[in-house]
Amino acid sequence: MSTSSLISQDTIIALATSPGANGAIAVIRLSGSEAISLVNQVFKGKDLSKQASHTVHFGTIRDGEQIIDEVLITLFVGPNSYTKENVVEISTHNSKYIIERIIGLLIKKGARAAKAGEFTLRAFLNGGMDLSQAEAVADLIASNSAASHQIAMQQMRGGFSNQLQKLREDLVHFASLIELELDFAEEDVEFANREQLRSLIQEIHQVISKLIRSFEQGNVLKNGVPVVIAGKPNVGKSTLLNALLNEERAIVSDIAGTTRDTIEDEINIHGVTFRFIDTAGIRDTEDVIEAKGVERTREKMKQARLIIYLFDPTQDYIAAVQSQIEEVRSLNIPFVTIINKSDLLSEGERMEYAVLNPIYISAKQGLGIEELKDELLNQVNLSNINTEDVMVTNIRHVEALQHTQEALEKVLYGIDNPITSDFLAMDIRQALQYLGEITGTVTTDDLLENIFSKFCIGK
Repeated sequence: MSTSSLISQDTIIALATSPGANGAIAVIRLSGSEAISLVNQVFKGKDLSKQASHTVHFGTIRDGEQIIDEVLITLFVGPNSYTKENVVEISTHNSKYIIERIIGLLIKKGARAAKAGEFTLRAFLNGGMDLSQAEAVADLIASNSAASHQIAMQQMRGGFSNQLQKLREDLVHFASLIELELDFAEEDVEFANREQLRSLIQEIHQVISKLIRSFEQGNVLKNGVPVVIAGKPNVGKSTLLNALLNEERAIVSDIAGTTRDTIEDEINIHGVTFRFIDTAGIRDTEDVIEAKGVERTREKMKQARLIIYLFDPTQDYIAAVQSQIEEVRSLNIPFVTIINKSDLLSEGERMEYAVLNPIYISAKQGLGIEELKDELLNQVNLSNINTEDVMVTNIRHVEALQHTQEALEKVLYGIDNPITSDFLAMDIRQALQYLGEITGTVTTDDLLENIFSKFCIGK
C-alpha cells in the first residue's frame, strides 16, 4: 500500500460543526503533534502542555492583548484521540467573525486548513479504524432514519470488518501452506489439504453471497426507498403526496396536467425512509412540455423500488383501470393499487373494485393514509430486517465482494481440475487482495483520496 503522499506531519485545523448553523456554539478542531502547543500560544488560562488528556479548560483566545472570545478547550492527547494524534477542540461562540479570526490566527501560528475528510483519513492511516469503518463515519453523519443510523453504527464499530477479517485469516492460512508447497516443488508434496481447502472456499462463498444479497436491502435502508406515485392526470397524486408529507409540498389543481415534472420528498415511517416521487399524469398528450413529463414518469417508474398506482373511480370504469394496472405490472416492480375519493363510493361500487385488492383512501380528507403507510412497509419487506445483522450498504464493497467470488470460483475450478500450486496460489492471492480493498489492507492513494474527498470538512 502506498500512502506516502497522504501522510502529513502538518497540524490541521477546521470547523467541526456545521458552517452557517444557527446554534450558539461552534467547535474548531485541530489535530497533529503541534496542536496543543499552537493553541497554548493563543490561549489565556491554564498551561495546556501540562494538562491531562480528556480534560476541559476555560479561558480566552487572544490575538496579542486583544480578546477574541471566551472559550472551552478540550484536550485529547495522542494516541488517545480520534486521529491517534494530539487533538484540541475549541468551543467558541458561533459567530462567523469569531470563527474566522480564531482559525486565521492559528493558521498564522503554523496550522494548515484541513482537507475534506482529513481527520478521519488520519484515523485510518494511524490505525484507529479500517477503511470500511471510516466510510461508515460518513454514512453515520448522513443517516436520517433509525435503520440507516443503526447500520452505520454497526459498521463503524467493526461488525462488517470483523466478519471480513475472519474470512481473510482462514484464507491466508491456506495461502501460506500452498506458498510453502512452491518451495518444495521438486519433492511434489502437498501441505494444504485440498478437500479442507474446498470446504473453506465453499463456506466463504456462502458468507460472501449472503453479504452481496444484503446490499439491496442495506442500500435501501441507507438511501431510502424510492416510491413513485403514478396514475392518470388529476386523480389526486399531488394531494396524496401532500397528505403523506403532511404539508403543501405539491401544487394541487383541478386542471389536468398541472404536474409537469417530478416532485420528490421523503418521510420516515417506523424508522425507514421513503423517498416519494410525485409524477406527471400518464396520458397521451400533444402538449410538448407535458409529454416530456409523461416520459420522465415512465423512466422514474422503471427506477422505483415500489409504485403507488392511484386512480379516481369517478373518472374511469374498472375495465380501463385494469388496463392501466397491466401496464404497471409489466414493469415487474412491486406496486400498490390505491382508490382515491373512496368516500364517494357506494358499498356496491366498493365490492366491484375489490377484485383489484386496493387500498381505499381519500387524499383530500386524509382517510386511509395510515393504512397505506403500513402497506408500504409490508411491500418493501423491511420491517422484519434485523439491523443487527451485518449488512452491506456501499457499492464499492459489493463490487469487491463480487470480484472475490470470481477469484474463489477459480480456486474451486483449480481444485477440481488439478493445476499447479503456483496458479492456485495466484487465485487465492487475488481473492485476498479484493477482500483487503474493502478494509484498506490493500489500497492506493487514488482510492483513499476519492473516498475521503466526499467527507465534509472537519471530519
